[in-house]
Amino acid sequence: METSPLRSLAAYSRFVAEVLQHPCVLHSTVRVWSDSPYTGVAEGEVLCTNHLRLRLREELDFDAGLLTAYGYEFYRAEERLCWYDDFPHPNDPALAASFPHHKHVPPDIRRNRIPAPEMSYEKPNLPNLLEQLAGLSRA
Repeated sequence: METSPLRSLAAYSRFVAEVLQHPCVLHSTVRVWSDSPYTGVAEGEVLCTNHLRLRLREELDFDAGLLTAYGYEFYRAEERLCWYDDFPHPNDPALAASFPHHKHVPPDIRRNRIPAPEMSYEKPNLPNLLEQLAGLSRA
């Protein structure tokens, strides 16, 4: 059985470097670092071949093997197309299916939220995000 890349700084750093070899990636500033043996942060931007951009920040708990918080934003130039976050909205029943994971989408991107069952704390989200970015670049 394969060990989760969320179990150590070295494993997650290798994982991110491998995933960023995706054909849609033109350039990346994503870095993974840690101030303790138990936690880490992944942060930076990924530029796609047609100039779409993903900005990301993840907080990692290597001891538990989990993402503990995240934010992912998709851009075309300076226009924010959508974003994912895990800020809980317990009073919004429409988001219960994937609580607390959700996506902000147009119109009224700040308030228009939809469930995001594709997001997880238990596994890395970056591969899915890059597939979405690649799909947007074909659109």
